[in-house]
Amino acid sequence: MGHVTAIETFLNQHKNQLLASGVPEIFWEPLYKKLLTQTFDAGKSFQLVHIEYDEEKEPHEPLWGLQAIRDLDKKDSENIYIIDHAWTYLVHEARSNLQYDSLRFRMARILGLDETLPSEELIEDIFNNMWKINNSYKILNMEHTDENPIWYIMDEIGSALQHSDTPNCRIVPFAYINDGIYSLLFLHENMEEGDLAYRDFAEGVKDPRARKAALLPWVPNSFEEMDIKPQIPGEDYFLSGHIPEMLPNLDKLTIKAPKKDKYLCYAQYSLVKKYLTDPTFEITDEEDEADILWYSEHFRDFKKLSESSTKFINQFPYEYVLTVKDLLCMTCRRYKNNTENPVWFPITYNLVEEIGNFVKYFKTCDETDNYWIIKPYNLARGMDMHITNNLDYIMRLPATGPKIAQKYLTNPVLFRRSDCEGKVKFDLRYIILLKTVKPLEVFVYKNFFLRFANKPFDLSHFDDYEKHFTVMNYTEDAVLKHLKCEDFKIEWQQQYANFNWNEVEQKILTMIREIMECATMVPQPCGIAENPQSRALYAADLMLDWVKGGIEPKILEINFMPDCERACNYYPDFYNDIFKLLFLNEENEVFFKLQ
Repeated sequence: MGHVTAIETFLNQHKNQLLASGVPEIFWEPLYKKLLTQTFDAGKSFQLVHIEYDEEKEPHEPLWGLQAIRDLDKKDSENIYIIDHAWTYLVHEARSNLQYDSLRFRMARILGLDETLPSEELIEDIFNNMWKINNSYKILNMEHTDENPIWYIMDEIGSALQHSDTPNCRIVPFAYINDGIYSLLFLHENMEEGDLAYRDFAEGVKDPRARKAALLPWVPNSFEEMDIKPQIPGEDYFLSGHIPEMLPNLDKLTIKAPKKDKYLCYAQYSLVKKYLTDPTFEITDEEDEADILWYSEHFRDFKKLSESSTKFINQFPYEYVLTVKDLLCMTCRRYKNNTENPVWFPITYNLVEEIGNFVKYFKTCDETDNYWIIKPYNLARGMDMHITNNLDYIMRLPATGPKIAQKYLTNPVLFRRSDCEGKVKFDLRYIILLKTVKPLEVFVYKNFFLRFANKPFDLSHFDDYEKHFTVMNYTEDAVLKHLKCEDFKIEWQQQYANFNWNEVEQKILTMIREIMECATMVPQPCGIAENPQSRALYAADLMLDWVKGGIEPKILEINFMPDCERACNYYPDFYNDIFKLLFLNEENEVFFKLQ
């Protein structure tokens, strides 16, 4: 075997990335040499220019431009430039990063902000304006495929490029194995001395409406032609991005399975193995011999399962119409045939198909009540969630993956914690048990679970996780407040004597029933499919909101395979009771039956 040269090693490590980013091959070797010698030589070809305006500069108009100081040929292999990153950060750490004077003042200069402002005021200004020059990337690995995206702002040169639909340059991020992440600037068209450099800020976005929305931070656009009320999409939307499911052969499932003295359960979830102690059930490691299959991963071949007609499984076909956030939104729109938004569902848009509808609605809202929480379709634990009333910020977020925009509850019912100064946000988790779709049989576990924010609530510092979010299980060093539901009810009547808890809970149960009706009123793939072998457990996360002086529940999300560790710790018979209900039809006092 011949000796592998350094350039060959570089290409072995980076060729796929260069191809995926569309970096022309003529630039590869010069790029390697520049990276090796850390040569940042854009200054030999470009200069920063400060753009003057005859009248006051509009917010969308650029402050800086990047101008060619010589003729540049796109076929000249040297015309690729390494762009350094001035700031790389996670959104929830941005404010603490900006406490450093050098970074804060540099960002202010790039953005054209007043450096003499008090530090907290300047930080707020930077946070509100930086989305025009923000970029993002994700580093995926086998252990953490749902990490929060990393945001970065390029140096003065990279941040100075302006937008054009017909760009003469491109910029792409580049992960250099030996040294970190940079951006690469290279020519898309020839440039003459004096030309300004342009890139396409919505590169790759082809749909005209989505493109208009993506460019809003830089190009003002009206969405007057849009309706603020989007429609329920058809089957194609519900199937898009999802692996098709094989439906059961219902003809093979007409005879009710005979009751057994003992049921063998194959469980992928460790807590089921530990806490399912009722002697009627026995854990087995053999899937084939099991009567009950309790999977943690998605199951799709219900047709094959129906060949073994006596088996049960803990999932329903197409239940993701509940458990994926954008589909839950579509599902809940079926309430009263989409003639009105249910009081229990916050106004929600998906930022893929409905981004134009969202912008139209956003621009009709009063500034004092236009806060939104932006959520990925299918991540949990607060991952990549953002709260803001900044439209530029919102328009940048779909770049990190498909999102929904949901009206943020600005007047939630709060809870007074003795260990905090002031009242905090809290949410409630109810366990839902779906027995059958036809007829619809739904039960709710009476012992609900509570989660609390750790800081008093107000409408500021929306990137402060412990103020605006309640899931502290996965946050390092965060206090995790424990309170059982029975103790909460006592506290509730002390704090809200005029609002009887039983009446509030009845509204919650009605909401859950109506959501399940919405999810089962239409056939698959837009609704949950019938399957006599299926039984399922979901977790509904909700908050309480003040609406016209009264208290109303608001659904936040419904979870597939929720974490039930707290349930088992608080109530050791949790799985015994659930399995007896689902598989033995034994109802007891720990369940509500939703009529």
